[in-house]
Amino acid sequence: MARHELPLDRRTLHGHFSRELEPVVTIDPGDSVQLSVPNAGWLLESGKPFEPRDDELDSGHALAGPIEVRGARAGQTLAVKIDDVRPGSWGLTFTEPPHFVRWDLADGRGRSELFDVELRPFLGVLGMPPPDEGVHSTIPPRRWGGNIDCKELVAGTTLYLPIGVDGARFSVGDGHGLQGDGEVCGTAIECPMTRVDLTFKVIDRPLKAPRAKTADAWITFGFDPDLDRASTMALNGMLDLIQEQHGVDRSKALGLASLLADLRITQIVNQSQGVHCVLPFDALGGAS
Repeated sequence: MARHELPLDRRTLHGHFSRELEPVVTIDPGDSVQLSVPNAGWLLESGKPFEPRDDELDSGHALAGPIEVRGARAGQTLAVKIDDVRPGSWGLTFTEPPHFVRWDLADGRGRSELFDVELRPFLGVLGMPPPDEGVHSTIPPRRWGGNIDCKELVAGTTLYLPIGVDGARFSVGDGHGLQGDGEVCGTAIECPMTRVDLTFKVIDRPLKAPRAKTADAWITFGFDPDLDRASTMALNGMLDLIQEQHGVDRSKALGLASLLADLRITQIVNQSQGVHCVLPFDALGGAS
């Protein structure tokens, strides 16, 4: 297993998803990648805008990558272990009417003029391009990941994503210092990330939709412009997982989920609504 470092420069940053983007590094399964990334609006740790940028192709979140995983094939599953996430020294939260809160980030806390909060940093965008040709926005989450904006994807979590294109072509960005479920004003504490460590593995079996394994729970996801359909997708993902792990039929899995699993609104601001379903490991006898 090897460790790779991505420099923070023009070659390693982009603001859209596309299968045509050339990878900035090719790694083997089991390898780790260390990188840093501007905030979603392309502002660096210094507070200055990253330059140069393409007004059209870099209109989305500032993403590092794509990272190619050697031997990964469409139809397999990419496992991304989030080993470390370190926010920069500042962040911004935008709200309405046009207004923003500036945060000073240090020692695990975010401090503004009025508030002092405990940070829980994570990455909002983790994903791969759709298999379709062309340029795709970074805003909506998709089956292959992207702008998931789930506050549970902190360091120590493993995210599992269906691979849509050979090589995976994974990209990451959109640092958040803290966010609540829903991300109701459209932003979190948007901050640069000074260090992100990720480890990649390839699982030779298909996955219908993203799921994650945290320190104490399984999470399944649903994304759709309609919140009801997103909820159904997240629930169906959890029923699939319960059936896989416990060998019960669908009706029994549904009954168990109704008793033990929680549906939560991930975000309501990214064109496709997000819902995640959470099942603690100890809810069904400690299966993990």
